[in-house]
Amino acid sequence: MKDKILEKLRSVSGEGLGGNIVALGLVSDIAVNDGKVIFSIKVPADFSGEMAALQTTAEKAVNELEGVSSVLVALTPGRAPQFDPAQQPPGLTRKKDRGVGADMRPAPGSIPGVKTILAVASGKGGVGKSTTAVNLALALSALGMSVGLLDADIYGPSLPRLMGMAAQRPDIIEDRIIPLEQYGVRVMSMGFLQDEESPVIWRGPMVVSALMQMVREVNWGELDVLVLDMPPGTGDSQLTMAQQVPLTGSVIVSTPQDLALIDARKGLKMFMNVDVPIMGIVENMSTFICPHCGKTSDIFGHGGAEAEAMKLGVPFLGAIPLHMDIRLLSDAGTPVVHAQPDGLHAAKYKSIALKVAAQLFPEDDED
Repeated sequence: MKDKILEKLRSVSGEGLGGNIVALGLVSDIAVNDGKVIFSIKVPADFSGEMAALQTTAEKAVNELEGVSSVLVALTPGRAPQFDPAQQPPGLTRKKDRGVGADMRPAPGSIPGVKTILAVASGKGGVGKSTTAVNLALALSALGMSVGLLDADIYGPSLPRLMGMAAQRPDIIEDRIIPLEQYGVRVMSMGFLQDEESPVIWRGPMVVSALMQMVREVNWGELDVLVLDMPPGTGDSQLTMAQQVPLTGSVIVSTPQDLALIDARKGLKMFMNVDVPIMGIVENMSTFICPHCGKTSDIFGHGGAEAEAMKLGVPFLGAIPLHMDIRLLSDAGTPVVHAQPDGLHAAKYKSIALKVAAQLFPEDDED
C-alpha cells in the first residue's frame, strides 16, 4: 500500500519545488491502518508556494486510492525552528510595555465555535494527568456545558482507552475531521488513527504539525469548553501549544511528593512565561484509603501541591485520593464521574470543575 501511496504522490508538486515531492525526498513517516493514511511532507525552508494548497493536493491524490477512507498530512519544516522569545509567532498578539516574551497569547477566535480552551498539564508523566483531564471534562459536561476533549499526547495517547473508545475511528468529511462522541463529550485523539500498540516514531516538527491540525482541522462545532490533555513536560510540543492555541487557562496536575512538584513547578512557570492564566493546581493520588480497613496512608505524601499553590500564589483546586475505583473504572473505559456520578470521587471532580468554570466564565458569576 505504501508503494501505491508514493506512486500517487509523484503527481504532487508545488510552486518553486522543481519536481514532485517523492522525487525530492520530501515524503516520510507513512503509516497505514484500517484505511486511515498518515504521512508527512517536509517543506523546504525556502518554499515560496502555498503550503495549504500543497497539503490539499497531496490529500486528494491519496484519497483516490482504493481502500483509503481518510488521509491526514502533516507538514513539517525542512529544519527544526529554534525558539526565540523575542520573535512573535504567527497569529499571536503581544501586550506592550511588559518586556520581551511577556505576552505570547494567541489572538482570540482562532477556533470557530469554541468559547474557551482549557489545558490540563503536568511537568512529568505518571501523575494521572489524563485521568484528571477526562473526569474534569465529564464534570464540566455534568454542569450543563458543551465540552470537547482533545488528546494532545501524540506519543502516548490515553483517551481512547480511558473513554472506552479504543476500536473507534473518526470520519473525515470535506477535509474536516469529525470528532467522536462518548458520554456526552466530543473526543479526538491520534490514538483513533493508529493501532493501540503501534509506537509513534516521529520527529518533533511532525508532532507539532499534527497537533495543530487536530486543533484547527477538527469540526468541533459549538463548544463551551475544549479540554486539552497536554503531553507531559515542557518541550517543543507543549511550548507550541501554549503559544499558538488560544488558551483561556491551564490546570496543573501533580502528586504530593517533592520530585513531582519540582516538575509541576516547571510546567506552571512555562505557562506563566507565555502569559497563560493558571487556574489552579490539582493534587492527584493524594491519600490512599484502604478498601479493607478504611484507614488512610499518605503513600506519596499529602498536602504538597496545596503548599506549592500557596507558595506560588495560584488557586488550589482540590485533592483526589489514590483509590482502586478510579483506577479500575479508568482501565475499563468508564471514568468514575460517569460510572459513579453520585459518588465521593465524582463529587471531588465536580467541585474542581466548579472552581474552574467560575474562572472560565467569570461574567456568569456577576449575573
